[in-house]
Amino acid sequence: MDFLIESISNVAWQNVVMWVIGAVLIFLAIKFDMEPALLLPIGFGAILVNIPLSNVVSDGETVGIIDWLFDVGIGVSEAMPILLFIGIGAMIDFGPLLSNPKLFLLGGAAQFGIFLTLLLATLFGFDLIDAASIAIIGAADGPTSIVVAQALGSRYLGAITIVAYSYMALVPIIQPAVVKVMTTKKERLIRMDYSPTQVSRTTKILFPIVVTLVAGLIAPKSLALVGFLMFGNLLRECGVLRLLSETAQNILANLITLLLGITIASQMRGEDFLTVETLLILALGLLAFVFDTAAGVGFAKVMNLFSKKKINPMIGAAGISAFPMSARVIQKMGLKEDPSNHLLMHAIGANVSGQIASAIVGGLIISLVLPLVAA
Repeated sequence: MDFLIESISNVAWQNVVMWVIGAVLIFLAIKFDMEPALLLPIGFGAILVNIPLSNVVSDGETVGIIDWLFDVGIGVSEAMPILLFIGIGAMIDFGPLLSNPKLFLLGGAAQFGIFLTLLLATLFGFDLIDAASIAIIGAADGPTSIVVAQALGSRYLGAITIVAYSYMALVPIIQPAVVKVMTTKKERLIRMDYSPTQVSRTTKILFPIVVTLVAGLIAPKSLALVGFLMFGNLLRECGVLRLLSETAQNILANLITLLLGITIASQMRGEDFLTVETLLILALGLLAFVFDTAAGVGFAKVMNLFSKKKINPMIGAAGISAFPMSARVIQKMGLKEDPSNHLLMHAIGANVSGQIASAIVGGLIISLVLPLVAA
């Protein structure tokens, strides 16, 4: 009874608020199927780490299991988010992108909002490290956000992770609103027939190897993300490791996602998480998604000024890295405008391009910011 009284007396209002936040995340995951593989363990973890005197977090004498997982899986080497990229790479078919290589441009253009958000974050008073970490939310890629924030040593890793994954889940709400503002009815009706160029098996095998070499030379700090993404894709395309490819896509990806979610909760202690800065990160993260979507759509419209075969500008929105959610959103929007206009394969091409571009930009951010901070 005395221990119970001591535990209750140690409960602060921040703990109670984090319990509520954790419960809300669990509710959203179950009721609305919003990134349940991540939001559910993150929500439950948020409750765990905010129970006073528990042994899931370190207390100065013993190392808590969640803090240990964070130190081993994220803190020392960013192993968990990087390993997750093997599974993501094994899921991706780069065929639609290789059939229409100009879609690479849309994947790159949809990252422009990252740099605009970085500028805004500095204007709001964040230092360069935290501003860069917040800006990478615009990559629409949770693992990349974690790797960049951890590599730069941001104080707001927990908030950045929650915001990144929450907005990824809200892509079906955010992107259609931005696309409709950026396009006309006539532009949304542009038809794009899918007549794919036959991509040889040799090309598909060489592609991940070439991308790894190029990314490593351009942005060495991106190589962990890009390299493991491409390794996963090589497992898929080589044709002789089917069981390993399926394992990477399912067992490995699901297990890492589960552990990653509950591990991130170590950064969600109420006294550190409930700050004005967290609210600002929430707002800046939304702006990053909006800016990136707008940049992708805008660049597609610019490309149409020089192309005989017009691109449906909505495809540009799929250049963010939220794979395959963004491509599905664009397909659904296209069918709503014209039930016979199927844009999925074009959108998939832009979407997988964004997956590569986001990892490269993440590496570039690390490469550019760390020397500036050290100086």
